[in-house]
Amino acid sequence: MKEWKGKLGEKEYIVRKLKPDHMDSILRLQHIVLQTMENDNFLSPLTKEEYEYSIAHNLMIGAFVDNKLIAFRALALPPMDDDHLGIDIGLSSEQLGKVVYQEITNVHPDYRGFGMQKKLGVIIMEILDASTYTHVCATVAPFNIPSLKDKLSQGMVIGALKKKYGGMLRYVFYKKIHVNRASGEKLLEIPMDAIEKQQQVIADGWIGTAIFQKENKWYVNYEEKGTYI
Repeated sequence: MKEWKGKLGEKEYIVRKLKPDHMDSILRLQHIVLQTMENDNFLSPLTKEEYEYSIAHNLMIGAFVDNKLIAFRALALPPMDDDHLGIDIGLSSEQLGKVVYQEITNVHPDYRGFGMQKKLGVIIMEILDASTYTHVCATVAPFNIPSLKDKLSQGMVIGALKKKYGGMLRYVFYKKIHVNRASGEKLLEIPMDAIEKQQQVIADGWIGTAIFQKENKWYVNYEEKGTYI
């Protein structure tokens, strides 16, 4: 089994694909993370069954320090229903079967500040680059700045902004796997709290490609989407 190694300060970590016998550690870590969340609207926890599904399809990786699970990242194959994120970004029905989701990332509070979420993201994208999937999608709550930066650092873009998961507002991110995106020439800067304005420019064919802070206010950069879908 392939492994990825690195350093968290003085400690070495090992990343590997997770197996069913890691389930207790996964659920324990998720519980710890939920207990330390300042805003529980940012994280939608998964069930044991959802984790089992990701593991069964070799779509879940974990980082270990001294044989203890300290972080994990999960992908998932979405059900073909009306809530499919591929529909939100404008994919055709024929394309939906080639979509995979970036489902969830949990990092133990003791190991935050080392960029572990980003490190796992790089490995996840490496796995996807060797796959037959064509699109990866994910959702992030507005103002969840670490997760927004994480998705953007992987080359993902905002393709929708709408209510998901029973009415919670979410950005819908996507990335075309195996395809490099050309930057647009026109740029719009829109405050992150201007929800309707963002929804309108997305409907007009723009995608969110960056976030930045100016005078203590967060903004989203939007570029023309062109053929990037």
